[in-house]
Amino acid sequence: MSDIHPTAIVDPSAEIAAGSGIGPYAVIGPQVVIEADCQIGSHAVVNGPTRIGSGTRIFQFASVGEQPQDKKFEGETSRLEIGRNNTIREFVTINRGTQDGGGVTSIGDGNWIMAYVHIAHDCQVGQGVVFANGASLAGHVSVGDRATLGGFTLVHQFCRLGEGCFTSMGSCVRRDVPPWVMVAGDPATPHGTNSEGMRRRGFDSDGQRRLRSAYRTLYKRGLRLQEAIEAIEADATDDPALQRFVAFLQASPRGIVR
Repeated sequence: MSDIHPTAIVDPSAEIAAGSGIGPYAVIGPQVVIEADCQIGSHAVVNGPTRIGSGTRIFQFASVGEQPQDKKFEGETSRLEIGRNNTIREFVTINRGTQDGGGVTSIGDGNWIMAYVHIAHDCQVGQGVVFANGASLAGHVSVGDRATLGGFTLVHQFCRLGEGCFTSMGSCVRRDVPPWVMVAGDPATPHGTNSEGMRRRGFDSDGQRRLRSAYRTLYKRGLRLQEAIEAIEADATDDPALQRFVAFLQASPRGIVR
């Protein structure tokens, strides 16, 4: 059975699986599905259509699944999908998608989302991402697996943050950040590779060396972007991480931080 505090307001259409708890004065709206072993803190609000994966914890005063902050939104059906084992801290806001953006905001598994983070409509967040306090994504942003966003990072709409990238405190990201690249400042500019992140992900010394070499090719050799991509691609034939790096660069409509 689920444990629902008597002061909580739960819409009759909401589905709450066994083992989940709803805290005092929380509000669970219509078309919300909460899977097993979730915890929804006091005064949190979850509106639907929203699905929350098992083992996720939402702390007090968070607002999850609310309408998008988009002036074009006119009440059309859209939804929020949250994966398993996420931690969503106090005063976090996560909005549903919009029709123009595909209708879905998506959060993967195992993300750590600290207080006051905002994730706007139609964002796509991977797995194992860390959002430090106050980081904010505008609409239509994608964040790769195991990226880390420093406190008060701001990300412009439609930007992409690659796998394992790292933004320092107060970064203002206006263009795409390639995988495993560290950025800082306003506007955000590259500051080397995320060696510690690579080490934690099990990259051996040779794998780290190859990504550092790709970084130097991209940023230090004075090459045009297409020339740099071709040079990195030539070394990527047997390296999946470099292949993903190249694919990211090739699919960058906003351009990359430089």
